[in-house]
Formats: sequence, structure tokens, C-alpha cells
Amino acid sequence: MICVGIDVAKDKHDCFILSSDGEILADVFTITNNAEGFETLLKTIGRCSAPDDTLRVGLEATGHYSYNILSFLLNRGLPAYVINPLHTNLYRKSLSLRKTKTDRIDARTIAAMLMSDVDMQSYTKTSFCNDELKTLTRYRFDKVRERARLKTSVSRLVSILFPELEALVPTLHMASIYALLSEFPGAVQIADSHLTHLKNVLFDASKGRYGRDMAMEIREAARHSIASNMPAKSLELQHTIRMIRELDAEIDDIEDAIRKVMDTLHSPITSIPGIGLSMGAMILAEIGDFSRFDSPDKILAYAGMSPSTHQSGHLALTGIYSHMEKRGSKYLRFAIYNATKYVCLWDPVFSEYLAKKRAEGKHYNVAISHAAKKLVRVIYAMERSGETYKMQR
Repeated sequence: MICVGIDVAKDKHDCFILSSDGEILADVFTITNNAEGFETLLKTIGRCSAPDDTLRVGLEATGHYSYNILSFLLNRGLPAYVINPLHTNLYRKSLSLRKTKTDRIDARTIAAMLMSDVDMQSYTKTSFCNDELKTLTRYRFDKVRERARLKTSVSRLVSILFPELEALVPTLHMASIYALLSEFPGAVQIADSHLTHLKNVLFDASKGRYGRDMAMEIREAARHSIASNMPAKSLELQHTIRMIRELDAEIDDIEDAIRKVMDTLHSPITSIPGIGLSMGAMILAEIGDFSRFDSPDKILAYAGMSPSTHQSGHLALTGIYSHMEKRGSKYLRFAIYNATKYVCLWDPVFSEYLAKKRAEGKHYNVAISHAAKKLVRVIYAMERSGETYKMQR
């Protein structure tokens, strides 16, 4: 076995090659973070190994700095192993009591870890897809959160510029209302508008749902509005709506990309009623390889959804302090918790389970957390078996 340890950095990578006999085949050498450096690494590995040797190339998960070298290794057919930096740190400390950390030492440490841990799983094309999915789902999460903040701003501005409008429509956040406010950003502008033009704006944006009657009702409300005439706020409202529309288009593009990755994974998770593409993709992306977890409880712990334990001396309080830990992936916790709400709405088995927990006197959030544990067990079994969800009657 030939093990290659790579310590990744921004501009260069330190490498070390070790054989299973403990022989140093290539002491720490540095390659540049470019095509020439990558080819140098490949040639050095070729000189240090024979065709029948088992190769293992390891590097730390250092965020975006490791993507290019990892992609290069996968494209060249080399078995790559991505290691948690926390593990390498603990392993390095176990070898020496001295608090020493250098790039050269890290490269040696990674190679030694590859040699000692024979059960370590290699990074595959599926893992690469999961990383792509994680990038996309987290990017979408941020965009959706940004859009929600802007929608709150729209509500705030409308309460100043035309407070009566909200009572006339189901919600302010509709295409027809955004079109109206983009054209007439306030009660003053609507009150002075021509009725035919106002009707056409509403009719076109609502695809025929709102016509002359709604236009007359809105204009009449605007003429008796208590709104303030604030041009600066009107300009802010127009710009905010424009940004929301841009975010809508961006989120659609992201969801198209998510759909393409999900099509390659062929996951059965979206066969569960209530779990859509975006939420299912986020759960898969954050969990990654399900074989990393021995049981569903390990996934719950990773998500920070396990109950915490409080004990001091001989006193153990299990009922009072059993709050959710909330120490793991906030994205996974968010996805599981929100997916559970929809599954409890659409699946009768989960709906009955939630009702049972509520009947026991549990708070809604606590009952949902119990249903979430049940959902994780179902997802874990489905992903391990590859079978689609079968609704029970």
C-alpha cells in the first residue's frame, strides 16, 4: 500500500508519500496550486508506486481550497480520502505531547492516518454530487432567507404608503400586487391614476383574476387613505420589489440545478408525501453518505436533535433538562424539522402519530420533534435499502 498525504493551502500543497513498510518514498515536497503542480504530484506518485500497488491519497476537508485538487484526483482515477481536520488534529496530538503544527507535519500525519485506518471510506463521484448538492441547497437557503427579509420590508413600506391595501387582497406578496406597487408605489399615485390603466395593470399581472371592479375598489381606498406621501419610501418600495423578482428568478435557477443533481442520485426520499425536491435535497446533502452512520440516532445527533443530558454529582435530572442539543448541522436540523411538519400534514400515519403525542400533553414543537425522529428512521431505512416509501393504511 502506498499512502499520499496532502496538506492543502491556498497557493501551494505539501505532500508526503509513505509505503506500508514504513518507508518514506517521498519526503515532504511542495507543489503549486495549478495544473503544473498537479501534474508534478501525479508524476511523483507514478515514480513511487508500481502498477499493482494499492494507492490511497488523503487530504483534509478545507472548504473551497480542496475542491480543485480533489477534482483532479477523481478525474485521474486515484482513490481520494477526505479527512475531517478535527480527526487529524486529534491524531497529531496523540503522537506527541508537544503542541507542534506545521504544513510538513500535517502532510505526514495524513499519510500515517491513511495507513493506520484501513476501514476509511474513499471519496466517490457520489460524494462529489453530494457536495454539489450541499452547495446548491445552502445557497438556496440563503437566497430564500434574503427574500423573506425583503418581503418583510415590503409589508413595512406598504403600511406607510398604503395601509388599507392589505385588507383588500389575500396577501401583498402576489404578482398582481407587486405589479401594481411597481407602477404606483403608494396611495397617492394610485389615487391619481387613470382607471383604465390601473385595471390593465391588475388584469395582466393577475392573468384575468382582477379586473375593473378591483381597480375601482383599490383606487377608492387610495383616495380615502391615511397614507403618507413619501417619495423616498416609494422609491425604496419599487427597488425592493425589483430585488424580490430577481431573487425569484435566481431561486428558480438554483432549483433547476438541484433537480439535475437529484436526478443523478435516484434517491427515494421524495416519494415520502410532504417532502419536496428542495427539502429532500437539503436532507440528503447534509447527511451525505448514509453508510457513515450506524443508526438513525447517529443522524439525529449529527443534526443536534438528540435530547441533552444534565447530571451533576449524584443528581441526574432527565425530565427537566432534556432540551434539544442544537449542536449539529443547523441546515439539517432545519430541513428535518420543516419536512416533518409537511409529512404530518400529508401522511396519515405521521398525522396520527403527531395527534397521539399532542394527546399526551406534549407541546406542538415537542410532538413534532418526536415525529422527526420517526421520519429520520424511515429515511434511513429507505436510503439503505433503496426502496420507495409505501404509505401504510
